[in-house]
Amino acid sequence: MSALKSLFSVRGPRALPVPPVPGQVALEASELRVELGGRPVLDGVGLQVRAGEVVALVGPNGAGKSTLLAALAGDVPANSGGVRIDGRPLAGRPAPELALRRAVLPQQASLSFPFAVEEVVRMGRAPWAGTVREDEDDAVVADAMAATEVTGFAGRPFDALSGGERARVALARVLAQRAPVLLLDEPTAALDLRHQELVLRICRERARAGDAVVVVLHDLGLAAAYADRVAVLHGGRLAAEGPPREVLDAELIGRVYRQPVEVLAHPRSGTPLVVPRRDP
Repeated sequence: MSALKSLFSVRGPRALPVPPVPGQVALEASELRVELGGRPVLDGVGLQVRAGEVVALVGPNGAGKSTLLAALAGDVPANSGGVRIDGRPLAGRPAPELALRRAVLPQQASLSFPFAVEEVVRMGRAPWAGTVREDEDDAVVADAMAATEVTGFAGRPFDALSGGERARVALARVLAQRAPVLLLDEPTAALDLRHQELVLRICRERARAGDAVVVVLHDLGLAAAYADRVAVLHGGRLAAEGPPREVLDAELIGRVYRQPVEVLAHPRSGTPLVVPRRDP
């Protein structure tokens, strides 16, 4: 047994997650305040994420998106307020238990040793060691690699990959974890056009399967096309939250980003398209 699996299995039996009920609140932040270096980064943020939906966190640099995602994951402690997952407080719950309930994709994927791609993806199965679901490891890993189109270089060292390839392998690891809550921090940042669309389609597929998905995005077009709801952060506060067609308003986006914009409708889908206003 690998050292990583041992870390999760030595703690004894754990209650497995109950399959999510579509529409049920899977993750909730209430009056969340987080200070880093003595400075408030989040100030009174409240957000609910339901099973079966994709929620996009958007906003300018420094708005608090990544901090909110880390707080939702339990990786950054709150100074006040709190986070609940499955209706229970996140604080104080052991890491092995949380790993069965939420999977986290950080902005940067780095490893200290030259693991092969398949080994990296298989790390996502570590929380299931010693459970009745352990027998699914091979099939789940294969499915995750196929979904993210990394099967073709399964044997290559992770540190020999391009930035975009690493990003897809890291996402495959998260998918292999099979947690009902997915927290993804800028999963499209290093990707080309095809793979940006692939990643957001995966998010929608996981939501259709009943997962709750929270994804940090800079591309407002992707947020509009794939998210059920968009949460706009500004200065550590929630400036707006709701369906993309309601939230992606030219006045609001122009004020939050300090950049005049026009919001057009996609000619085929009607999805909002946010375009910077440029002088001729």
